[in-house]
Amino acid sequence: MSNADSSKWGSTTLKAITTKIGSGATPRGGKESYADSGIALIRSLNVYPLVFEYEGLARINDAQAEELANVEVRADDVLLNITGASVTRCCMVPNAILPARVNQHVAIVRIDEALADARYVMYCLNSPRYKGHLLTLAQGGATREALTKEKIEGFRIPYPKVTTQRKIGMILGAYDKLIENNVCRIRILEDMAGAIYREWFVEFRAPGLKIRRATAAEKKATGADVFPEGWGVRVLGELAVNFDARRRPLSSMERADMKGPYPYYGAAKVVDYINDYIFDGRYLLVAEDGSVITDDRKPVLQVATGKFWVNNHTHVLQGRSPVSTNLLYMALREVDIAGFITGAAQPKITQANLNRIPVVLAEEPVLRAFDEMVGHLLAQVDVLISKNRNLRQTRDLLLPRLISGGVNVENLEGTKSALPEAAGVSKQ
Repeated sequence: MSNADSSKWGSTTLKAITTKIGSGATPRGGKESYADSGIALIRSLNVYPLVFEYEGLARINDAQAEELANVEVRADDVLLNITGASVTRCCMVPNAILPARVNQHVAIVRIDEALADARYVMYCLNSPRYKGHLLTLAQGGATREALTKEKIEGFRIPYPKVTTQRKIGMILGAYDKLIENNVCRIRILEDMAGAIYREWFVEFRAPGLKIRRATAAEKKATGADVFPEGWGVRVLGELAVNFDARRRPLSSMERADMKGPYPYYGAAKVVDYINDYIFDGRYLLVAEDGSVITDDRKPVLQVATGKFWVNNHTHVLQGRSPVSTNLLYMALREVDIAGFITGAAQPKITQANLNRIPVVLAEEPVLRAFDEMVGHLLAQVDVLISKNRNLRQTRDLLLPRLISGGVNVENLEGTKSALPEAAGVSKQ
């Protein structure tokens, strides 16, 4: 495709193309006032680059929501983190969580659809050049990284005609839709593997088992009245190798100068992609602090494969032979982690407490059979993760070219503009 002349686009401030820019507040009573159900309260931990994280989504009651009525989130609102280490993280609100509000760490950027395309604006704010500008503005805070309303309103982005913006948003959005579909498939495969684990290691219905009465220690650890002959209960510290000493955190500014293909993992998910790695292989990541527990009281887990970097908010483990990393992953998915968490203001799972978690240990033939069966499912997961990594890399390479006008989308028509192939790249 021929290059477009981006100088003809001009630029605009966000204030000129928005109907609202503003952040909210934490309801009176803080975290203790959150409800089990009700209106969603979006916090900075829910907002990641181009991705909304459902884990840790808080809920407030109708009265609390009414107090925050001026920061009601609407469909197609762009969410922008404005304080702290996550400053400049940006995504679009998913319709599935509406109605919703935001707290004081997240700004609503509501686009006037007659003047601009919301997805285009979101992709602009996530492009390396403009995100770098936002980070520079955020560093100007007196005590911490912060973006004020005035700084956001005055921020300038390229401003092609709205039809061009929509085409750019559709092209990049097609990648994100493919990624989202693969994530759904990954969840299904992992749930299938989890069902096998529960049948074998929780309900004790693995092939060929002989069942006996559980000892007092086994019943205390598992809650089961019966237990397979030849099996036992061990603690995680005996079954896993810990690699926490190799972790090294990087600041957002450091990562901005290290953009590349390798995932950078935080406590709950991949938070960036950089040009270096400190691990290579298959590892289980267990959130250490911050977002450490799910709504159903399970630990926050990730399986990292290939080359990657890890910050210091997640434990890094591998299975110790004959226990595989896959088995540890499935076992920890079943653990009620609440009793192993310390700290009220900042929940934490220390390495010592992590090592105390009980794990049911089968005889080696059962372990091998389980690994073979579940391995096929998790191998498919690895393939999908690899595809998503390629999709993200291609999208991220294409994004600045589209935003700068380096790829001419003017001649793309209809639904073709929503396909990755339209930009001359593969869907993967």
